[in-house]
Amino acid sequence: MSIIPSKSRPISQAAHRLIIRVDLASGARIGPGKVALLEEITRTGSISAAGRALRMSYRRAWELVEDLNSNLGTPVVSTAAGGAGGGGARLTPAGQAVVSAYRAMEAAAEAAAASHLAILDRTFGKDPAPPG
Repeated sequence: MSIIPSKSRPISQAAHRLIIRVDLASGARIGPGKVALLEEITRTGSISAAGRALRMSYRRAWELVEDLNSNLGTPVVSTAAGGAGGGGARLTPAGQAVVSAYRAMEAAAEAAAASHLAILDRTFGKDPAPPG
């Protein structure tokens, strides 16, 4: 597990926080973007709708799902073809486990780092000194 800054969510001046990414031995990488996509697929029932909600193309959303499916060795999202009956997507039990495990690790990491983040917040918080 590595702790990395997120380029997609700027750190607010009110508090510092952690962003985690998990690099698995299989080559799979699980981070905030993929987990948010899986959560949106659960919410919307659609890869394309989830992508739109996260301001990413359908192609990008599909690539992220395919990356997880192939690198984890088991599907995290199951899909049904569109047409008259609709179609859609839903998380498999493996996909639900990915989201649950990631959110649990995220909460544990934030709790473990809370006192250290408080020090950073006091040191570099609301009114950081100008450089120079």
